[in-house]
Amino acid sequence: MTVVPTLRTVVRRLPFQLVVLAGQDAMDRPVRWVAVSELEDPTPFLEGGELVLTTGMRLDAAGAAPYVDRLVGRGVTGLGFGVGLGHDRTPDELVEAAARAGLPLVEVARDTPFVAIGKAVSDLIAAEQYDELSRAFTAQGRLTRAALRPEGPPAVIERLAREITGWAVLLDDAGVIRHAAGEGAPEAATRALGPELERLRRLAARGAPASLALSTPQEHVIVQPLGAGRVRGFLAVGRDRPFTPVAHTVVNAAGSLLTLAAEHGGRHLAAEGRVRSAVLRLLLEGRVRAGRETLERLGERLADGPLVAIVSGVPEEEREAVLEAAGEEFAAVEGDRVVLLVPEDRVDGVLVRLDGHGPVGVGSPAGPEDLRAGLDQADRALAAARRAAAPVMRFADLAGQGLLSLLDPGAAAAYSVALLAPLRQYGPRADLLASLRAYLSCNGHWDAAAQRLGVHRHTLRYRMRRVAELLGRDLDDPAVRAELWVALAVAG
Repeated sequence: MTVVPTLRTVVRRLPFQLVVLAGQDAMDRPVRWVAVSELEDPTPFLEGGELVLTTGMRLDAAGAAPYVDRLVGRGVTGLGFGVGLGHDRTPDELVEAAARAGLPLVEVARDTPFVAIGKAVSDLIAAEQYDELSRAFTAQGRLTRAALRPEGPPAVIERLAREITGWAVLLDDAGVIRHAAGEGAPEAATRALGPELERLRRLAARGAPASLALSTPQEHVIVQPLGAGRVRGFLAVGRDRPFTPVAHTVVNAAGSLLTLAAEHGGRHLAAEGRVRSAVLRLLLEGRVRAGRETLERLGERLADGPLVAIVSGVPEEEREAVLEAAGEEFAAVEGDRVVLLVPEDRVDGVLVRLDGHGPVGVGSPAGPEDLRAGLDQADRALAAARRAAAPVMRFADLAGQGLLSLLDPGAAAAYSVALLAPLRQYGPRADLLASLRAYLSCNGHWDAAAQRLGVHRHTLRYRMRRVAELLGRDLDDPAVRAELWVALAVAG
């Protein structure tokens, strides 16, 4: 959008004798150019926004109103009527027609060349554009200085809100407000964006990030995606009047600065993430000292004493949010999950921050030298959480449910069916399964098992010999008994 002077500015600033005869209320219309024409209908050669200059050579009283209507229909800014050639003064019919139509009508004195008006307007347009660029560059300088401050993006948001005399909000890629400045900024952003932010996220996911502009009589809003290659967040700004070209330039500059900060931060986080993954591998290999020393080079340290392994199994695109939710705790990506090592007294707080970030498995406290076992426990708990569709599963609770909770349900069921099939296929004698269950429950004590079944112990002995024959297994072997007990437990 080109910056242009208004007709009021042209009349006031030009060193010519220009008298406004009509349309005084419309003098703030922009003058995009000056057009000189003596045609009865110059509109085919106009674009709109011009100050049309004429001496009225072909204009008579009857043609004044149609002439004005044609100019108004074309969207011209105003009409300048030169006197002293075809007319000694501006015709009354033309003044009346311009007044009715609300078209500014300016009388140009005989000694004022039309070409001089054209040159003067051109100079004004150039001056306005230069002033526009100067204001934009000055604002960009202030934004750049804000970006160099220690707080970085928050300082840019604060500065931007002042530059546009409105509000500014920085959101992450999930649409969560991270920084806000300006009166009522969070509420205004939430009210203005609504479902539109989700539409922008969908476009970004398809590789087509787009900006958004919303306008109501009370508010004007611009939203820009931030990031190169992938969207890392959004910049939203708003104010109670339309954005000028300067304001658009300032918003674009702020978006560029925030994108640079996001990309730099993303690369920095990626590098730190690789180091943490290496530290985790050192810890799991038992090389605790090397892991601690490496971590200290990042300006961090591993907490002393027992640590609890927490495993989050979120998709790759959500891992950055989990790492952020970990806060100051040690966190690293390992394989297809995020691993956190947390002191026992801070576990509950971490789990609160991880709420909503997918299933989580929690191991038991383990010393730095035993982290492999703690991570194995967390992985088992995560697998159980996925099977149970639970947000969190602790290994301590899992272990209290017995060995069966650690087994894969499908594999355990298939094993049970195959192992017990010969007993089920033994005609109608379903009592073999019940007898075996009672025998194992009583740890092989004949009298107790027989009493539980309500049969003689010799009958039970006969049945167990038959079970051993059908299964081809020795029931006196503890390992065999354990396998059969698991199979019966799975069978229910």
